[in-house]
Amino acid sequence: MGRWINHFMDNESTFGRIMGRIAIMIGANLMFILFSFPLITLGPALAALFYVMLETLHRDDSLNPFKTFWKGFVMNLRQGVFSTVCFAAAAFVLILDIQFCKKIGGSLELFKYPCCALLILLLIEAVYLFPVMAAFQDTFPNLLRNAFFFAFRKPWKIPVSVGLFVVPVIVTVLDVRYRPLYGFLWVVIGFGMISMMISELIYKDIAEFLPKEESDILYIQDDSMEKHKPAPEKSQREILREMKKLE
Repeated sequence: MGRWINHFMDNESTFGRIMGRIAIMIGANLMFILFSFPLITLGPALAALFYVMLETLHRDDSLNPFKTFWKGFVMNLRQGVFSTVCFAAAAFVLILDIQFCKKIGGSLELFKYPCCALLILLLIEAVYLFPVMAAFQDTFPNLLRNAFFFAFRKPWKIPVSVGLFVVPVIVTVLDVRYRPLYGFLWVVIGFGMISMMISELIYKDIAEFLPKEESDILYIQDDSMEKHKPAPEKSQREILREMKKLE
């Protein structure tokens, strides 16, 4: 009985790995809330949150979420702040245009539909940009391009990824009765759980372009989005030939 309990509580057991994953999500969630309080740092905080989740999937469940989050935050600070400003400005202009078209009416009101389409594309880009920013080191235009590449590579994942972001927010806003419970869940684990689910959804696509070896750093330089192919193994004949040369 005691051996079974020890095995059940072991870090390598299924229960231990689940609890370790939950602990990482809670730790990273608290760091995200702390570092996103000045709204200007929302972008780098979100990139750091995805950095923790992708590192967890890329390596193992034994990492320190606080140190890993800080590392991801520092690496993505400049581009994260810039992306926050760009997305906020673009969303503000599009929402303003939609309201203006509605108020004017007539044939001009038809222009609200292209604006809505652009707003949806902006949301998709935002959902995919921060995981891509967390995984790859590149210029901002290339990160935008690569975010669209991963989004539309498998389009069926787009509504799932966007839904994981949008639906919990809508439920929290509309369901006034249970809003305190939702607030508690957001503070404890909400952001971390959503980012982990999105990371699980798109990790296999991103992992094709990541180095295969174990690394303490998830970052790679991503200039051409070419796959990293392992070197071909030597045949038995080539090995014997090299041994004869050494003799």
